[in-house]
Amino acid sequence: MTRSTPGLTRRSLLGRLGSELLRHGALAGAGAGVLALVSLLAAGLPPAPLTGLTQPARAADQGAPALRIGAIPDQKPEKLNRLYPLVARQLSQQLGVPVRYVPVVDYAAAVSAFRTGDLDLVWFGGLTGVQARLQKPGARVLAQRDIDVAFHSIFIANARSGIQPFQQLAGLKVLKGRRFSFGSESSTSGRLMPQFFLRQAGVGLNDFAGPPGFSGSHDATIALVSSGAYEAGVVNEQVWRASLHDGKADRSKVTAIWKSPGYRDYHWIAQGDLDARFGKGFTARLLQAILSWRPANPDQKAILALFGAQQFTKAQAGDYASIEEVGRSIGKIR
Repeated sequence: MTRSTPGLTRRSLLGRLGSELLRHGALAGAGAGVLALVSLLAAGLPPAPLTGLTQPARAADQGAPALRIGAIPDQKPEKLNRLYPLVARQLSQQLGVPVRYVPVVDYAAAVSAFRTGDLDLVWFGGLTGVQARLQKPGARVLAQRDIDVAFHSIFIANARSGIQPFQQLAGLKVLKGRRFSFGSESSTSGRLMPQFFLRQAGVGLNDFAGPPGFSGSHDATIALVSSGAYEAGVVNEQVWRASLHDGKADRSKVTAIWKSPGYRDYHWIAQGDLDARFGKGFTARLLQAILSWRPANPDQKAILALFGAQQFTKAQAGDYASIEEVGRSIGKIR
């Protein structure tokens, strides 16, 4: 039987548990998911499933309805687990409702959770945003970052591959016969648009040295190309620049060879029934809250820095018509 300890709350007990696990290295191989689980429990919040949303997230909500937010896992979990709890806290303060961040395991899980109503507000990429809207009539496109109006993909190569930078799209032909990796299969900047540009250059998926890889995230693509597991790959410009700045990408091992033309990409999408659930005008208030974030506010500055943006701007579904067209042309949207 476990004996209760006077003066220790559930939060402090769990906080101590997390500290002990870290001190003894018990979480060393468990990944950011377990750390996030301990953090959620210590905060008194029910943990979200870490292997997809197998049960409705709303079942855990008690009292006032919570706005459940999510995002495609396009980067390492530790960065996602820094960013989105900050977003949840900021929105909760601005809107006066509980806001909960619910992690998902992959891009498809984010789309599925939005379709089933287990997520209310999701940060999608261009392709996943279109997929989610088509599967959930009434969904509302709210906002994008200032950098999403003209986003870019960066093709990269291992320094020992002998592949040299080029300026013209036709230069992508040099990738024929090479080992090549995309990011996630549903990534706009790590698969959809790169495949479109490759096709324009006359490079098909069967032209590589074996089937192309799908690393799952931009960080992973950089690591794979740096190691030489693949001779070349493609990532989004934001992650590439951040990796160079943080020293995670070593120019002596991996280099940029081509920057794509610009296209629309990431954006926030909300369920269409938020006004019915949270009160008249709630969706408009949510949009205005996101649009109001500025670097002059310390908390909002931290959020914007992690998003790699200066501010968010209003977006609409029509902005992503070209993404839908490309998605249909390569079979990612049917």
